[in-house]
This record gives sequence, structure tokens and C-alpha cells, in this order.
Amino acid sequence: MKVSIVTCTWNSRQFLPAAMDSVRRQTHADIECIFVDGGSDDGTLELIETMERPFKVLHGVRGGISRAMNEGLHAATGDVVAHLHSDDFYLHDTVVADVVAALEGRAAGWAFGRIVNVIDGRQVPESFTAPPYSRAALLRRNFIPHPATFVRRDWMAAAGGFDVGLRYAMDYDLWLRLSARGDPVCLPEALAAFRQHPGSLSSSNRLAAFLEDHEVRMRHVGPGLLDRLEHRARFMVRRARMRSA
Repeated sequence: MKVSIVTCTWNSRQFLPAAMDSVRRQTHADIECIFVDGGSDDGTLELIETMERPFKVLHGVRGGISRAMNEGLHAATGDVVAHLHSDDFYLHDTVVADVVAALEGRAAGWAFGRIVNVIDGRQVPESFTAPPYSRAALLRRNFIPHPATFVRRDWMAAAGGFDVGLRYAMDYDLWLRLSARGDPVCLPEALAAFRQHPGSLSSSNRLAAFLEDHEVRMRHVGPGLLDRLEHRARFMVRRARMRSA
């Protein structure tokens, strides 16, 4: 099973070495790396050229992160696609091999594990316990971490990729579309590290991300009035708590 790992970059020289090294060390042999660059001029492109696995570079891709991820998807030739951003990294050498083993021989089109957060250089466990997977649980909250998610390429294409009209919740929207096709394989262990820093998009504007999450959720809830009222009420409570914090 061939795996395509898409990494979006833009002046990513500071953190990209950790991401590249974590991919380089994977024990799974058949990996292609696709770098989608927005016009870096800080040495990022020169660093990419040192990659020791098969790789492609898409140059000058602008128009937002969703478009960049979609361009990487279009260039991918693997059976499975993962998006590992330039400031994130895999936690151990068998992440890809473990995911491939979990997907092989199953009808599931996607799989996800957990993450740790990297804050000020320290690895910190997730601050919540993810619920057992169900589509109903996912509609209540996005608990699927993007750096630890792997999707069969044909499922990703059938779902339509990422919505370029979304700025924060594009991954949540995609997970909900995938969940309508079938349940994922859920791996309990942490697979990737998510680096939190001032440049992290979703963490830099939490209220805007929260509002967009709700917008996406309501797209997928369905027409039932009681369900929509329940999600609206939960949203109002959470928004009030966020504003008073």
C-alpha cells in the first residue's frame, strides 16, 4: 500500500526539519512526499531538496490552506493520503506501517489516532479524553486530529477534498463527509505531534474557529427540528462560556 504524505509549506524552515525527519525515519517503504509551497524564500525549498524519499514540490500555490491541501491531493499517487503540516511531526518510526496494517484487509476508507500537543518545546498530552467514535459523537464535537488521520485516496476524491470556502473547519467538514460514507478505523495511540504556536491558524482565533465549526456542524445535522434545536442550544451554552472565560 503506497502512502502519499502532503506537507504544505510557506517559509517553514524553522520547524520543517522535524516533520521531514519523522517521515524519513518511517519503516514503511512505499511513501511519497508531496510538498505544496506558497512561495517560500527562507531556505525551505533548499531544505526540501535534501529529502531522502521520493518527493514532488508544487511551487507557488496560493489561495489558502484548503486549496494547498487539495493541490497536494491532486498530485498524490498513493493508495492512502495523509496531511502532515510543516510544523507537525510523527511520534515514532512505525506510524505509517501501523496505519497501513490497520487498513489492509478492511473495507474502512480512513483511519485516525491521537496526538500530543507541543507547547514551548514540550510534549503535552491532549487536554480531553476523546469519546468512542460514532457519527453522532462527531457531530457534537470534532475530536479527530488532522495530523493523525489517513484517508484512502479514492475516498478523499469521492468526498470532494477540502472546502476552499472554509478557513478553520475544513478538516471537520471533510471528516463529517467521510463519516457519511463509513466508519473509520480508530487507533487508540498517539501518532503525531501538533505544534501550538502564535502562527497556528486555529489556535490564533479560537472564537472564529468555534463559530465556523458550528456552521459546518449545522450543514451535516440534517433537517430534523429537534436535532437542530439541540445542537443550537449546545452552541449557545458553549459560546457563552467562551466569551466569559
